[in-house]
Amino acid sequence: MQVVALLMAAGRGERLGGSEPKQFLPLLGRPVLRHAAEALLRDGLVEAIQPVCAEGERERVDTVLAGLPALPAVAGGATRQASVRAGLEALEKQSPTVVLVHDAARPVVPAGTVAAVLAALETARGAIPAQPVADTLKAAEGATILRTVPRAGLHRAQTPQGFHFPLLLSLHRMAPDGATDDAALLEAGGHAVRLVPGSEENVKITYPGDLERVEAAMLPRLLPRVGTGFDVHRLVEGRPLILCGVQVPHSLGLDGHSDADVGLHALCDAIYGALAEGDIGRHFPPSQMQWKDADSAAFLSHAAGRIAARGGVLANADVTLICEQPKITPHAPAMIARVASLLAVPEDRVSVKATTTERLGFPGRGEGIAAQAAVSLLVPA
Repeated sequence: MQVVALLMAAGRGERLGGSEPKQFLPLLGRPVLRHAAEALLRDGLVEAIQPVCAEGERERVDTVLAGLPALPAVAGGATRQASVRAGLEALEKQSPTVVLVHDAARPVVPAGTVAAVLAALETARGAIPAQPVADTLKAAEGATILRTVPRAGLHRAQTPQGFHFPLLLSLHRMAPDGATDDAALLEAGGHAVRLVPGSEENVKITYPGDLERVEAAMLPRLLPRVGTGFDVHRLVEGRPLILCGVQVPHSLGLDGHSDADVGLHALCDAIYGALAEGDIGRHFPPSQMQWKDADSAAFLSHAAGRIAARGGVLANADVTLICEQPKITPHAPAMIARVASLLAVPEDRVSVKATTTERLGFPGRGEGIAAQAAVSLLVPA
């Protein structure tokens, strides 16, 4: 059975407010959309993801989902139903056995949900996770209650919803627009749709406060990890001095295979150390000529990518540059901004400072510059 998931990311999120669509908002340092995709893939039952997004956001979505088994994003329509139909049409040549339809604004898919939906599809044409309604329901007009609505038998529908692909494609091609979810099309066509247990964890980010609630629920599952790094390079003539991604005016520069940015090198080693993934030389061997005079920003971007690939988040980074000259303080704000940009975190999570060795040792004699760094990460156990 081939299983492909449509990841619906064409919404604008008006109820949440703000200028940024909710699927791109940061959640523990990564877009909500990325969390939703990884959650769908976590059990290994979904073979590929077909993202559906607004017309002008296809390249952005493809970038967010880079490295995952995701097909190129396709543009959706003016309604959710039109967007799902666009995604199904894009899958027609592939013609999977089963298609799951999932909201990109649901970053948590509890373990076992996908398996339960697929198991239900062995005896039904459609299946959805749902939660029984527990609260008393009131019908109202404005702020005035009109009546109490019986809640017996009522459920809150969630995603991912699962369907036999040929049937769902056929129903979408025939149905008028207006369905709020895909199970409604099967219901209207007389096809049985099974319910499987949903979860309170499967929150759809819709209103202000939802993002914070989901983040608070996810944090206890992350373990703190600390890494340290140290690097040193000699000062020589004829080289630019690059420190923490910023060119600093000085008569000498640092000698090395790459641009010899001791600050970024130490920071990379701290990140790799926290992840137990070796050091910068393991990922970018100095024996390889492709890294000759390379911009160390590429190294730090790679290290940041490793944090994301592990599902982690950077809590903070602290870099200390050790030298007599040049003076670092005037350049520290630019360095902080550059490092924060490369790590895709707010600047208040990054510290860059300097110290001297009171003219002792090679830094004190002006022969070289050293750097040490420490990072704190939060990574799934």
